[in-house]
Amino acid sequence: MRWDPTRYAAFQDERSRPFHDLVAQIGREAPRRVVDLGCGPGTLTATLADRWPSAHVVGVDSSAEMLEQAQMSADAASLTERHPNLSFELAAIEDWTPTASDDVVVTNAALQWVPSHVELLPGWLAAMPSDSWFAMQVPGNFDSPSHALMREVAAEGPWAPALSGVLRADPVLDAAGYLELFEDNGFAATAWETTYMQLLPGEDPVLAWVRGTGLRPALAALDAVDPTGELTAAFEDTYAARLRQAYPHGPHGTVFPFRRVFAVAHKR
Repeated sequence: MRWDPTRYAAFQDERSRPFHDLVAQIGREAPRRVVDLGCGPGTLTATLADRWPSAHVVGVDSSAEMLEQAQMSADAASLTERHPNLSFELAAIEDWTPTASDDVVVTNAALQWVPSHVELLPGWLAAMPSDSWFAMQVPGNFDSPSHALMREVAAEGPWAPALSGVLRADPVLDAAGYLELFEDNGFAATAWETTYMQLLPGEDPVLAWVRGTGLRPALAALDAVDPTGELTAAFEDTYAARLRQAYPHGPHGTVFPFRRVFAVAHKR
């Protein structure tokens, strides 16, 4: 499944707010190494290099397309001068393990793509050094209309065979679940939820939003069996019509509630 950095960046300002709210809660002042796990196009990873200029900051992602975009940004002359401590690595999150100098690990809107992340977290936390920090944020909107309607439409049309089992309903814990997980593994943790009320412009903006993230598995599955694009277009048209009912356009745009789950933990 390929990522489209341009489509993902269409709502960059809105998508970046949870990242900044998350990182603001990390208390480490001078880490040796900072890892951005699931860094995407690297724009936000660069802000970590700004905050901790003496640290080696590493962005890790499994998408070659995303890392190509990240490297293009990092190779720009001005950014190279600003971020000599920044690098990127191509790797799947499932295959990643912390090093003994990983004092800060940040993962923003990435672990929901790893169904096994709850099982992986205890091993990661055990491998991290004392006084280290782990900060994570995942979407908490899998029961919201944007995702419930996606699964509903996927199951009922001529596209249903191609989409069977593609869309998952509950890939993350709630805030209390992550709080207990970190505490059980020797970290002092805080966890919370925030719903950002995003005001989106344009026609069918919620469809445009999910095309860059949650709808990607469905579109990839349809692309594999729909060379003409007609089936994909029919699926999107049906889904878009229901989204317009669930998220009506108002005088200032379309209000899109954007619920996120956060946890920040410090190793005792």
